[in-house]
Amino acid sequence: MKTVSEVDAFAAAAHAGQVDKIGVPYIEHVRAVAAGLAPFGDELVMAGLLHDVIEDTDWTAEQLRGAGVPDYVVALVEAVTNQRGLPYEEKVARITGQGRDAVLLKIADNAHNSHPDRAAQLPEEKRVRLAAKYRAARDVLWPAVIDRDIAAIVSIVNPALLDELRERRTTQAGEAQDG
Repeated sequence: MKTVSEVDAFAAAAHAGQVDKIGVPYIEHVRAVAAGLAPFGDELVMAGLLHDVIEDTDWTAEQLRGAGVPDYVVALVEAVTNQRGLPYEEKVARITGQGRDAVLLKIADNAHNSHPDRAAQLPEEKRVRLAAKYRAARDVLWPAVIDRDIAAIVSIVNPALLDELRERRTTQAGEAQDG
């Protein structure tokens, strides 16, 4: 079985030369996602490091397993990997049916993709479009897990989302009193 440091080195090699939407080495994104998952154990950290490997490199799930990545970690990566022809909204909805850990993985990815420092470097039209896309995804993902887990992730990856989490709690509490 691979260790977290071995998976980190593997992810760095797999994403070597890749940059994200703002020109930052891609490994920084997957490491940020993994950091947000540290409170949930090594398997989730590994999944965070590998969450885009199948989608954005030539690696397949079977090759990952053959390289010694634990089956559970590969299953989580598969759960969040885009499928051709499947709209993003359907992908997010599908993830909520894959279990708590898959949802937490996608929440960490969403949180980092939504980080204000990253968004500020995008052209305004793209920034507005992605902000709406990621907010809509949180509307689906966040109700699928407990607030404490969301807070644990976003406090590490994107503390700006803590305000949104508090707003949701307040809104839900008000709706519960009205209902």
